[in-house]
Amino acid sequence: METQYLPVDYIPILIQFLFALGFVATTMLLTHVIGGKRKRIRTLRKDENFECGVELKGNARFPFSVQYFLIAILFVLFDVEVIFMYPWAVNFKLLGWNGFMGMILFLAVFLTGFYYIIKKGALNWTRV
Repeated sequence: METQYLPVDYIPILIQFLFALGFVATTMLLTHVIGGKRKRIRTLRKDENFECGVELKGNARFPFSVQYFLIAILFVLFDVEVIFMYPWAVNFKLLGWNGFMGMILFLAVFLTGFYYIIKKGALNWTRV
């Protein structure tokens, strides 16, 4: 049985979107109007970088391993792929065998990519 959606069914989403947009616009307008205007006196101490109360020492541009970036990118990649499994799990009965086979294909591609990065040693921290 296929469900038919009419344009009228999307009115609550439109109302919620307009309400959120109106809230953001109103908040930005009010902070601009009500917020005080002050002159900023520039000093070397005020213009200095500040990070969590730690005084600056040395140059911040030191080299570090690109492994951190690789792990972060792989995490985001596989995290987003796992997110696609949630709607499938919620609609498991509705999708039937076609949905099941589609998820098997998706998981095959997913696990092939995971196997590839394991074989390349991308998650191996002892690699230089």
